[in-house]
This record gives sequence, C-alpha cells and structure tokens, in this order.
Amino acid sequence: MQRYPKLYFGILILLLVGTIIMAIDFGAVPIHIHEMYSALLHAIKNDAPLNIHEAVFLEIRLPRVLLCAITGGILAASGVMMQGLFRNPIVEPGLIGTSAGAAFGASFIFVLSDILPFWLQRFSGILLVPVFAFVGSVLATVLVYTLAKSVNRVSVTNLLLIGIAVNAIALSGTGFLSFISRDPQARSITFWNLGSFAGASWLQILITAIVTLPVMILLLRYANQLNALMLGDKEAGYLGVHTERLKWQILLLNTAMVAIATAFVGVIAFVGLIVPHMMRLLIGGNNRTLLPAAFLSGAILLTVADIAARLLIAPGEIPIGIITSLVGAPVFIILLKQTQLLQKGGSYD
Repeated sequence: MQRYPKLYFGILILLLVGTIIMAIDFGAVPIHIHEMYSALLHAIKNDAPLNIHEAVFLEIRLPRVLLCAITGGILAASGVMMQGLFRNPIVEPGLIGTSAGAAFGASFIFVLSDILPFWLQRFSGILLVPVFAFVGSVLATVLVYTLAKSVNRVSVTNLLLIGIAVNAIALSGTGFLSFISRDPQARSITFWNLGSFAGASWLQILITAIVTLPVMILLLRYANQLNALMLGDKEAGYLGVHTERLKWQILLLNTAMVAIATAFVGVIAFVGLIVPHMMRLLIGGNNRTLLPAAFLSGAILLTVADIAARLLIAPGEIPIGIITSLVGAPVFIILLKQTQLLQKGGSYD
C-alpha cells in the first residue's frame, strides 16, 4: 500500500461511495438506487418528491449520511494532526478540552437556557445548543493554549497536562448540571454526550462544509512542516520550520474543525484515535498522504457505525458513541499490542 498510494486512495473513494449508498438504502424505509436518482433529478428541477421514499431520502437520510461522513473525516484528520503535533500515536482530538468544553456548553443550554435573554434565544433558534457547544469548545481549548504558553512558546507536555486538567473541570461542570437537572434534561445531556446524527439537516452540512473545506486545504499545506516537526523542535527549526507558529496554526485549525463538528452531533469517541493509527500502519507516516487517507477512512468508519446504530435495535436507535467505543476500544488495544506500544518495562511483573 505504501508503494501505491493512488491505488489506495481509489479503493478508499470507492469504499466510501459504496458505504454511503448502503447507509442511504438501509433503514426503516428502504430507499433503492433508482429512487435516489429520481429524487435527485426532482430536486435539481425544484419539483416536489413523488413519494415518501424520495422525501425521506432528500430530507432525512441523505443529510444524515453526508453529515456523518464529514464528521468522521473531521475527527480522523484531527487525530492525524494532534498525533503529529504531540509526536504520540495514542493522542486523540478531545485531549485538549475541545470535546469536554462542547459537552459543558450543550449541557448548560439543556438545563439553564431559561436564564438567557429572550433575544438571544430567538436569534439562535434551533442552533442554540450547537452555538453554545461551539463556544464552550473554543473557550476550553483557548484556556488550555493560554495556560500552556510559557515565555512565548507552547510546550507540548504542558498542553497535554493542562488539557487533562481542563477536561476534568469541564466534565465536573457537566456532571453538576446533570445533578441539578430534571429527568428529561438529564436524558438530553446523556444522549448528547453519546453522539447522534438523528437531527442532521442541510443547514448543519452547509456550515460544517464551509469550515471543513478551507481548514483541510490549509492543513495539507502544513503537512510537510508537520513531518519535519515530528523529528523534534530543534531539528524542524534547522530545516527552516517556525515551530511555535506552526503549533499555533495547527491547534487553531484543528479546534475550529473539531468544535464545529462536535457542536452539531455531540461527543464521538475513538474515531480520531484508531483511524490515524491504522492508516499510519498501512500507508506510513507521511502526513501529506496520511491526512487525506485518514479523512476518507474516518468517513467510512463512522458511516458504517451509523448503519449499525440504526439497525441493531430497529426501529430504535443506539447512540453512535456507544458503537464507536464498543468497537474502537478493543481494536485500539490490539493495535497497541501489535505495535508493541504497551511496553513490559512499566509493569509490576
């Protein structure tokens, strides 16, 4: 695979297209390919859907699947950047407070939205929860960056340690809000923290895509510099990389991308952890090819997980975070064992 990256990308694209078609087809209302084609033609002509199948395809199934694929790609690409920045293959995007801050922001709205000014609630409308989740995500991450900064430089070790502390604070706040909430509010907090694409809409896709596309283009521009950074700060500096500026640029871009995705769908674990690790084993550590490969693989993985979430207890639905954690944790342990990252030297044997 490392010798034939173009072939590998072709396979990933075909797998993604096939997975998306399967995800649209499977569900309480089966939608076949000819119905998808007919619905798209009517949408292009601005005609009304002919039947319930076309309506479900255009208004429910297609936006859900597309948002799922984009989110999976975002989380996986973010994992690549964070693992490259920390020079550690077991780092995940939520490590620096992004996910925990989003959870606190969303929980605040679920429990205390009544104390907000009426004009703010009316202005935000249906985006009130995503807006506060996004704000909480950004604030938590900025707090980590600010506290980790020392003498005009950002220490990766400080980011890691302070990120753990800020995560703990945000999770404590979410726990307190759950404690004082009523049963329906507590249930909303629980389900949001487990992730779901049930409320996907075209507006969410538009906003997410507007943020993701330019961020991914910029990240690809920094891929070679990140390759140099993985050698060490001093070595990257000798190669002409402005390491401190690069760290800030990657962190800001990563935060924007993850925050907007998390704000709409909730917290989804393990995608940003296991996908980059698996892709690194398959195609190597060159971030210029690893980043787009991880994006495509993350989209495939999360779309498959969403199919399982919808079908395993149909007509009910399992929160997708349960699926990703249930599958991701054992896979990650296996990967750690195979790559000998679990060293015997730290054991009590």
